Parts: sequence; structure tokens; C-alpha cells
Amino acid sequence: MVTVTLRAPLLALLLLALSVMAAPVTAFAQSIAFKQSVAEAAAGDRDIAAFYKATGYAPIWTGKSNRDKQRRTQFLRAIDAAGDHGLPSERYQPDVIKTNLRRVRNDAELGALEVEMSRLFLLYARDVQTGIIEPRRADPDIVRKKPLRSRTSILDSFARSTPSAFIKALPPRSAEYNRLMKEKLRFEKVVGRGGWGPQVPEVKIELGQTSDAVVALRNRLIRMGYLKRTPSTTYDAKMQQGVLRFQQDHGLRPDGVVGRGTIDALNVSAATRLSQIVVAMERERWINMPGGLGDRHVWVNLTDYRTKLIDNGKVTFETKSVIGENRLREKRTPEFSDKMEYMEINPDWTVPRSIIGRDYLPKLKENPLAAQYLQLIDLQGRVVPREQIDFSQYTEETFPYTVRQPPGRANALGTVKFMFPNPHAIYLHDTPDRHLFSRQFRAYSSGCVRLHDPHDFAYVLLARQVADPEPYFQRILNSGEQTIVPLDKPVPVHIVYRTAFTQAKGSIQFRHDIYGRDARIFEAMQNAGVSLRSVRG
Repeated sequence: MVTVTLRAPLLALLLLALSVMAAPVTAFAQSIAFKQSVAEAAAGDRDIAAFYKATGYAPIWTGKSNRDKQRRTQFLRAIDAAGDHGLPSERYQPDVIKTNLRRVRNDAELGALEVEMSRLFLLYARDVQTGIIEPRRADPDIVRKKPLRSRTSILDSFARSTPSAFIKALPPRSAEYNRLMKEKLRFEKVVGRGGWGPQVPEVKIELGQTSDAVVALRNRLIRMGYLKRTPSTTYDAKMQQGVLRFQQDHGLRPDGVVGRGTIDALNVSAATRLSQIVVAMERERWINMPGGLGDRHVWVNLTDYRTKLIDNGKVTFETKSVIGENRLREKRTPEFSDKMEYMEINPDWTVPRSIIGRDYLPKLKENPLAAQYLQLIDLQGRVVPREQIDFSQYTEETFPYTVRQPPGRANALGTVKFMFPNPHAIYLHDTPDRHLFSRQFRAYSSGCVRLHDPHDFAYVLLARQVADPEPYFQRILNSGEQTIVPLDKPVPVHIVYRTAFTQAKGSIQFRHDIYGRDARIFEAMQNAGVSLRSVRG
């Protein structure tokens, strides 16, 4: 649902309430009644109670000082601008604050108002800093833990800081968040103007063709900004160049062919694209870590099927990726952050129990000699001959053997894997299935992330600790020995899912919501009060 925003003077009304409040603030001193009221109102919230106890129940909102007035003013301004961040201003009850500021009559009511403003401020601060929803509640495969700050510490720091500077620093300060916000404001205007006009008919359009579908394509490309105004009704070279740029910005094969996939992407509404941006801003808040993402970090965007190494904000390495397939939920790659600690050259593959039960045990029950490349190892670490095993008596839960594929170029993990030990058994690795990287959409793995150029990735990682990384790596590889190479400095890894993302230079990028996660996140955000805005004019 899209709501039309005409920039109503909410802030002016709230600031008017502040002026009305001046008299009662002056009249009520920090009496015993005020302090008792603060203690009673805060009793149900351990964090707020701890803050006020530590300050002797002194006010930070309702006092007579100029600093208290600044806090009230800046908080109400922040509430008024919450929609710019894709957050619902109503969630922070500006009307309730306004009414209470106007009607407060005594110290007891003032104390209750003091605590209520702290509660609403903490709600806003957490929402704009680390997100309005809990990721795993929206989708259980998003196992990311939000970097929550201590609520007591937030209040304490706020009380000690310049209010405007503190509130300004709450949202993510990343370049990506700032660019997403600008795109959000731009798309709100696009939606306010009615979007991009009529959709393109679902018929293939070829070079040189003249038809009503070509006219619809031309008009939509013009309104999207991919084509300058032209009277041409023929799918010509200029129009094809616009299609190529559109395909590149939407993760499609840039062939200039207007087929089903391109038409489907062209016909996505501006409002839907706006919702993707709002979700991307929420996702950016989830990784708003106090220490940042790391000067050097690995960035795996699942929807883009690419893995990047980022050094001080710049991409220093990039390669295609294959991610978990969508057909079975347990194969979808989860989202989380961790730290890469080592690489393993000539790795073996210990088959996860879930894959044993789902993929291999049924085959072994039918034919004990199936998958001969796998070894079965007992609890004593001995390889057990298959003819000694009655597979029919086992289930996934009761199967007593470890299943292992020895190192080798045909190994499922290829020649190297990059490890950031985690409870989800997810890592980056090589693969013998090289043909999959030529495909446009690359969701084929059992959950881990396969890399198109794993050796080059290893060289870049090792360059900071080995003088000649390529010969060093190849020497170990050619030995055939399973070898662990620790990284001198662990590298943060962020596995993310962005269907909308920006570039330092160039157009905003959109990708397909392959796992349907963004749709579930936006639904959860709507349930929390978020709605899309459109701006006229």
C-alpha cells in the first residue's frame, strides 16, 4: 500500500507543544514526588530504571535547562523525519507526547512523562540504528544477529552528548545507507508521478521490429531514464543500448534481446522497486556494527551471485558465485557474518548428516556400491568396507558412520575451501562443476558458496602474509597433501541478501528476490507500521 505524503506540518505542531510546556517545566522542581514517579514508571524496564537510578532520578527531557529543551526539540525533529529512513513516525507516538506535554499538571505526571519519553527515544534509537524488525522472525534462514547496543548506555551517552549530533549519528553512517536514502527519496517522487506508465506487452521484441510493443518499450525506457526522448517506433540501435543498460542494472544477461526475463523486469512497478530500497535500508541497519564491517572484508551478495573482497571501501577482488538452490529450504544459503580464519588446500569433504540422509542414504540402500568416491568411516576412524554394512537398517538419525570424500580435483569442494567456522556449516570453496558459472542465475549448491576464481582469491588473501603467494599456493596444491593455512589476520565475512544496492558511480542495481526473503521482510515491516510514501511535485 502506498500512502501519499504532502509534508504536513507535524513538526510545527510538536514544537508548538514544546512552547506550551514551558510553564509547567518551570513550575515543577525535581521534587520527591517527581523522583518517586520516575522510579515507579521506570520499574518495569530494567534498563531505564538502571539509568535513572545512576543519575539520582534527574530529568533529561522535562527539566528547565536549555540542554533538556534541545533534547526534546531534536527528538521530535527526528520523529518527524523517521519516514525518510523508512520508519513509521506514528510508532514513536508524537501525538501522545504532544498531548502529555500540554496537559502535564504536577510532579507525578511530569515524572511519568519523563520515563515515557526515554522509552520512546530508546525505541526510535534502536529502530534507526539496528532495524525495526528481528531478522529471524521474518525468515528463519536469516540467522544474522543484530549488533544491538546497550539501552542504558544509549541513554547515558545521549545525556552526556550534544543532542543533535548524537541523534544524527544513530543511523548507519555507511556510504551505502546514504545512497539508498537518496534513491528512496527519488523513487518516492517517481511513484508520486504515477510510476513509469503502461507495461510492456509480453511479446519478444527483435531489432528492427515496429509494433505497439516497441512503442510501449520506448515510453517505459524514457520514463525510467534509459533512453532520451525519441519519436522512433522501431526497435533500433539507440533503443537497444537503453535495453543493454537496463539489463546490466538488473542482473540480466546483457544481450539486448527483449525476451521474457527482460520484459518481466521492465514491468516491475516503481512502488515495488521502492519497497526493495526500503528493505535494503533495513538490512543495512542490521549490519550497523560499532566497529564497522572491517577495513578488509568479504562481501557475498546472494542475489547478485558474486563474492567481493573489499579493502578500505574499494573492491579489490571480485568473482562469480554459486549459492544454495531454492527448491529445498534447507539448501538455501543463510545470512550471517563471521570471520574467515584459514584456508584449506586439497580439502576433503565430510558430508553433512542432512545431505547423507537426504541424498546418499537412499542411494546406498538401493545400491551399496553407489557413490564409490565416498568413504565410510566408523567411530574409531577406520574406513569400513561397504559389503559389511546393512544400509537398510539405518535412518539419518541412526546412521553411525562419517561419510568422507578424500582430497582430489574431483572432490566436491574442489582444490581449496575458505573457512569461517560457524554452526551453519557454511563456507566458500572451489568446485569441479565449472559449467554452472556460465549461467545467469546460479543457485545450485547445497548451501555453501562456490567461487569461480578460488585460486586468485587465495592469492589475494595470502599476499599480505606471503611474499610470493601464487608459487606458495601452487606448491602446496601440487603436493596433494591436505593442508591448513591460517590467515595471520582473520577477515570478516558478510553473507548478505540485497535485491537493491547502489554503486559509488552509476545507477542503482536491482536483483530478483530468489528466496522470497525480501517479500517476507517487507511484510513484517508493514506489520510494524511501515508504509511506502509517494511525494507529489
